[in-house]
Amino acid sequence: MPEHLLHNRASADITSNPVTALDANSYDRFSPNKKKIILAVLSYSAFISPMSSTTILSGIPEIAADYSATPLTIEMSNALYILAMGIAPVVWAPLSSVYGRRWVYLVTATLYLAFSIATALAPNTAAFITFRILSGLQGTSFQIIGSSSIGDIYPPSTRSTAMAWFLTGILLGPAVGPLIGGAIVTYTSWRMIFWLQSGLTLLALLLIFWFVPETIPIKKSTQLEGLTRSRHMFKVLSWINPVLVLKLQRYPNLSLTNLAAGAINWNMFVLLTGIRHVLNPRFHLTSPLQAGLFYLAPGAGYLFGSVLGGRYADYTANKWQEKRQGKRIPEDRLRSSIISIGMLNPACMIVYGWSVQKSVGGIPLPVIAMFLQAVAQLLGFPALNTYGIDVARGNSAEMVAGSYLIRYSIAAVGSAVCNTAIDGMGVGWFSTLSAGMLMVSAGFVWVVAIWGEGWRENVDEKVALKAQERERKEVEKGQGKPERLESIPTI
Repeated sequence: MPEHLLHNRASADITSNPVTALDANSYDRFSPNKKKIILAVLSYSAFISPMSSTTILSGIPEIAADYSATPLTIEMSNALYILAMGIAPVVWAPLSSVYGRRWVYLVTATLYLAFSIATALAPNTAAFITFRILSGLQGTSFQIIGSSSIGDIYPPSTRSTAMAWFLTGILLGPAVGPLIGGAIVTYTSWRMIFWLQSGLTLLALLLIFWFVPETIPIKKSTQLEGLTRSRHMFKVLSWINPVLVLKLQRYPNLSLTNLAAGAINWNMFVLLTGIRHVLNPRFHLTSPLQAGLFYLAPGAGYLFGSVLGGRYADYTANKWQEKRQGKRIPEDRLRSSIISIGMLNPACMIVYGWSVQKSVGGIPLPVIAMFLQAVAQLLGFPALNTYGIDVARGNSAEMVAGSYLIRYSIAAVGSAVCNTAIDGMGVGWFSTLSAGMLMVSAGFVWVVAIWGEGWRENVDEKVALKAQERERKEVEKGQGKPERLESIPTI
């Protein structure tokens, strides 16, 4: 790349976020034990919202009967909750870069607590759906900004291992949610689901208040000192513009890996959403608690996979760094996930679907398939999540927000259509379709691992050229060299 473009690119990075090249010392601001405490609290906090996306699955008939609504209405409300989980981060993530991670944690935890209590008290279907959506708009901040906090405090050499432990909370939530919900609706009112959710959220709020300090090294708000009120407002609005999150998707390496993460999320949510619908008639189950026990298999798989996935991703990245004589390329980390996404996960999905449809293997075979599929998911997720943080530099929160927007939008569609699709084509063919999505997404990851570095450089060069051309035109108009606009994030 020409020297003037390298300079231009660097300037764009610095303006879009002052945290462009974190000094190695910034990772030593907290002791190893303090990092573990932060990681544990963030993983627990990120557990709650995904758990809520599946706890009501065991109680859908009971909720529908209480409100004189159809089960489909309650299922669609859950899909809207998941969609809200994907939309909200495009606001919360940029805010965390401006004013800090801790501030957003505390605000969203407080709001999530309030809306959880409101859901427990909802008098009718409209209120229930409204408060569920409002809850979803807060819940994913823990996941999005939690990932960014891990990028703030862990260096690339150990980041995937930390990310895997963090993801354990996110993925374990949907797996144990139906078991918890099944136990509750079997022995008491479904409203206790949301009272429990409120208690868990209150604990998360207190833990964050006591144990999670600010993790971002430099806030964008430091650039606001001395500005007029109007200029202050203009800069803040430009920083929190949701379009900035979407603009990062112009990098094909990010958009393709985000689609791959979306394919994994699709498989996770269609599997978990459909268990009671599919397995109750197959194995003649009569209570929500019995169906909930099947969720122990993926839950155990996520715990087991968390031990392997992050370590393997870090091992792969460090091994390739040695091969390149010390040069670290973020795309090398993705090589650890290709087999799990393209082979292990699809194979487990196919075995699960056809064993249930053809009544083969009794209970053990689909249970084993669910366990192994969960392990395979955590062999793939850490590399995908950490890759985005590795390449996004100072825009890590915005990058993660774009990723979750895509993956939860895909998951919401899957959650909404899976039971109807299973009724129409059978669980075997639907599982085969889902497996095919994973195989295609593995191809996406492979091409990014091979050509992603060049794609990033090409897009950055184009962005730098456009910025340089705008500067030239402004100078020709006699306005002098303008301040760099924050609307052109680069990685």
